[in-house]
Amino acid sequence: MSLKTLPILVMNLGGEMLYVLDQRLKAPNIPLDKSQTGLWSEDDRKKVMSDIIGTMFNKPFMEELLKPQDVYSHRAMRTLLTRIAHSSIMRLNAASMDKLYDLTIMAFKYQVQLCARPRDVLLVTFNHIDAIRMFVRHNPMLSNQVDEAQRQLIEMYKYLTDGEFQLIRQTLLVFLQDMHIKVSVFLRENLQNCDGRFVLDSSGPVPQGSDVPGLIRLFNSKGREVKRYEFPSCGSYTSHVREGSFDMSGDRVTRLGTNIYSESAENTQTTGAPRMFKQNTQATTVPNLLAKEELNLLAKLIGSMEVRDTQSGNPGFCVNLFATDKEEEEAGTASETNGMYSIIHIQATEDHRANSELARIADEFTDYRDSSDVPSSKGDHLLSLMDEL
Repeated sequence: MSLKTLPILVMNLGGEMLYVLDQRLKAPNIPLDKSQTGLWSEDDRKKVMSDIIGTMFNKPFMEELLKPQDVYSHRAMRTLLTRIAHSSIMRLNAASMDKLYDLTIMAFKYQVQLCARPRDVLLVTFNHIDAIRMFVRHNPMLSNQVDEAQRQLIEMYKYLTDGEFQLIRQTLLVFLQDMHIKVSVFLRENLQNCDGRFVLDSSGPVPQGSDVPGLIRLFNSKGREVKRYEFPSCGSYTSHVREGSFDMSGDRVTRLGTNIYSESAENTQTTGAPRMFKQNTQATTVPNLLAKEELNLLAKLIGSMEVRDTQSGNPGFCVNLFATDKEEEEAGTASETNGMYSIIHIQATEDHRANSELARIADEFTDYRDSSDVPSSKGDHLLSLMDEL
C-alpha cells in the first residue's frame, strides 16, 4: 500500500462532494428556512462553497494531509467529509450525508477505473482542483489557498515513477473495491450494470507511450527487425492522444474529474437507496489494527477546522439530497437498521472468573503501555481535541 494516496483521495472526494452540493444548492426545492420555501440566493450558495473550500485548503489541514500515512477506513473518511461539509452554514442529516458519500465514492471509482495509465490519476485530481478554483474565483484569498495546495501536490507527485503511481492506483482500487452503489447518471448512460458494477469499454485510445495492439515484431541480436506477425486485438484501438498538462494550468486532455452534474443536474439521485444500504453494507469481523492511530490523526486533521455553532440561535440551512420526505425517511430508517458495522453486546458481569481474566489482560496492556515509548495519554489527547471542536 502507498503512503502517498490519502491526499489524492481526499482532494478527489472533496471535489465530487462540491459538485453535488453546488448542483443541489441550485435545485428549486431547497427551503430557505422552516417557514419559507424557495431558492437559495446566489450569495448563500457562494458562502457555503467558500466556507467548505476554505476548510479543505487551509494550511494546517493540508500540512497534516500531505504527511505519509495510510488510507482511512470508509467510516473515518465519511466522518472527515461530514466535518468538512458542516464547516459552512449548511447542514445535512445522516441519510443525506450517506447519499452524498455514496455519490462521491462511485463517481471517483468510475474515474479511477477508466484511467488509461496510473499517472492519469493525477490529471483527474487536477481537473477537480481546476473546478474548485472556479467555484472561488470571486475570492482572491481562497484562490491563492487553492493555488498553494496545488503547488504542493505538484511538488509531491509530479516526479514519481510509474511504479509508484501504480501502487497509488492499486491502493485506491482496494479502498473502492467493495462499493457498488447504483447511480442514475451512470445507469441512464449504460455505464453501470444493475448490480452496481461499471461497464468498462476495452476499445479506444491506448495509454501514452503504448502501441496499438495487433502486431508482434521480432528482432535479431543486432537490433534489426527480421519478422512481423499480426493478430486480432479483439477491440477497436487507436493511437494515444497527446499527454495532458501536469502544471498549474493547461489542457488536462482527459474529461475524467470534471463536473458530470453540470449537464445532468436533474439526475443526481441514487436509485433504491434503502435497498442498497441493505445489499452493499456488510459487517466486518476483521479488526483494524491501525484504528487508534487513524483516529488520532483524524482528530489532528479536523482539529484545525472551524465548525459553526449549531447550538446558537441560527441553526443554519438544511439541505436534503432526497426528492421527497418519504424517501428521506426510508433511507434514514435503512441506515439506522443496517449500520456499517454490527454491534455485539456482551454481558460479562455475572462471570467472576471472566472478569478476573479481563482484569489480568488489562493489567498486561497497562504494563506494556507504560514500558513503551508511546505516551499513555494518546486517548486522552484525542478526547480533548474532540471536546474543543
